[in-house]
Amino acid sequence: MFKTRLLSQEEVKKLVSMKDVIDAAEKTFRGMGDGTVVNPTKVGLDLGETAEFPPYEGFMNARPAYIGWLDSAGIKWAGGFLGERKKRGLPYITSLILLIDPKIGNFRAVMDGAYITNMRTGAQTAVALKYLHPGKNLKLGLFGAGMQGHTQTMAIAELFHIDEVHVYDISPEASRKYAEDMKDTVQGKIVIAKTPEEAATSADVVVCVTQSKDKYVKDAWIKPGGILFPMGSYQECEDAYILNADRIIVDHVGQCLHRGALKELSEAGKITEKNIYATIGEIVAGKKKGPGPSSERTLCIPIGTGAMDIAVASIALKKAEEKGIGGSYEFA
Repeated sequence: MFKTRLLSQEEVKKLVSMKDVIDAAEKTFRGMGDGTVVNPTKVGLDLGETAEFPPYEGFMNARPAYIGWLDSAGIKWAGGFLGERKKRGLPYITSLILLIDPKIGNFRAVMDGAYITNMRTGAQTAVALKYLHPGKNLKLGLFGAGMQGHTQTMAIAELFHIDEVHVYDISPEASRKYAEDMKDTVQGKIVIAKTPEEAATSADVVVCVTQSKDKYVKDAWIKPGGILFPMGSYQECEDAYILNADRIIVDHVGQCLHRGALKELSEAGKITEKNIYATIGEIVAGKKKGPGPSSERTLCIPIGTGAMDIAVASIALKKAEEKGIGGSYEFA
C-alpha cells in the first residue's frame, strides 16, 4: 500500500547543498526555540567507546524528532567507530535516517545519514555564529582537519568572510590536505598551525571537531570576545575555560549535560542547567539576546540533535520525489 523511498549517500549529495542545510538548521533552531520542534534526548548504546564490553571501540545513538515547519517526523540511528572500522579505511561516522508520515505512521523514506550528519554539524556552527558573532568577518581556529573540519569551514564560509584559518591536526598530512581542499572555499589565507596554542590564540572563533579525549584547549588561549565550539563527543577544553566562560550556550540542555564538553563537570555537580545562559533555539527565536559585550567569552556547544537530521532528510526526500531520484520498496 505504501512505498518507502530509498536514498543512497550519493543520491542525497545530489539533493541538498550546504545552503539548503544552513537554511534548514536555522528554521529548525527557531522551531526548537518556539516549541514547534519536538526533540527528545537521544538514547545511546556504548559498544566499547568507553565501556569495557563489547570491545568494538564504537557507539550508536537513536535520535527521534518531529519538525513542525515541515510536518515531518523520523529517527536517526548513528554512531562512530574506530577499531576494526578504522583498520578497513572506512569513515568514522555511520548512519541511517528513517522518516515517517506523522499522521499515519507509515515509513516514507530510508536514507544514508552520514553525509547529512557531516553537513548539518557544520551548518549548526554557522547558524549559531550568525546570531553570536558581530560583523561579517572572522578568524577561525580549527582543530581537526577531517571531514567535519571541511564541512565546518564550508558552512561558515557561506555566511562569513573568513579572513584566516589556522588549522591544527595531529596528522600534518591531514592539515595539508585540508589546506588544498579548502583553498577555494576560504576567502582569506589558510595557515597550518604548528602547535595547538597557535591555532587557538590566532583566532576569534575556535572550532574543535576531533575524537580526542584530552582537554587540549586551555583557558588562557581564548581571548576576550572569543567563542569556543567544542563539538566532539569528549571534553576538548580544560575545566577552567568552562567554569570561567561568561556564557554557556547549547543546542539541547539534556544532551549537552550528559555528553561532550559538559559531561564530567555535570556529573561532578559543578555545572547544572542553571549555568546555561540559553539554547541556540531561544536566541534564534528572539527569546534571549545574541552577542554579549565584546569582553565576554562564550562557550557554545551544538552537540547535535535528531531534529537537524530529520529536517534535512525531509528536504532531501521532497526533492527526491520531485526529481524522481532513488529507489523504493514495499515493506508491508
